[in-house]
Amino acid sequence: MGTVTIGVSIAVPEPHGSLLQERRAGFGDPAAHGIPTHVTLLPPTEVDASALPAVESHLMSVAAAGRPFPMRLSGTGTFRPLSPVVFVQVVEGGAACSWLQKRVRDASGPMARELQFPYHPHVTVAHGISEEAMDRAYAELSEYEAAWPCTGFALYEQGTDGIWRKLRDFDFGGPMVPSQASPPAARGTLPTR
Repeated sequence: MGTVTIGVSIAVPEPHGSLLQERRAGFGDPAAHGIPTHVTLLPPTEVDASALPAVESHLMSVAAAGRPFPMRLSGTGTFRPLSPVVFVQVVEGGAACSWLQKRVRDASGPMARELQFPYHPHVTVAHGISEEAMDRAYAELSEYEAAWPCTGFALYEQGTDGIWRKLRDFDFGGPMVPSQASPPAARGTLPTR
């Protein structure tokens, strides 16, 4: 049956997702249109295709224990020089993302794995492109803001064409967790220059 490459992430909803994907493409990132805008919970992981039912069952139990929470993005950050990445920062919802990714990668589950770097929730907007283009991404999105209620996550599979496609959504099982911070008035806006 072979292996498949899967990932688990929280999708950045519209209109924010498309806007950031277009900006990523505009910075010259060739992967932009093959990767839906997201916050990673499980990075690309190879599993036996026969394990997909166990993966889905595990993710259903993680989602059932989860609760909706407020997500807010604000400003940019970078992993350079360690990794050639510029991202939009998760400034609210990060603790919930950390809790979720630990459960997704649970040592007793079908997606148990170690991470190459410590977990840091973020939304990639440039990866592996020229330093000048990454500097531009960092500067141009430095005042970006977006917020939404996160109500679940999804399982994705990377096709042989390199495109990531959603296999299934997993909705959380409980009521909304109220925001702990007062969000800014503007949502999903870019500064005018």
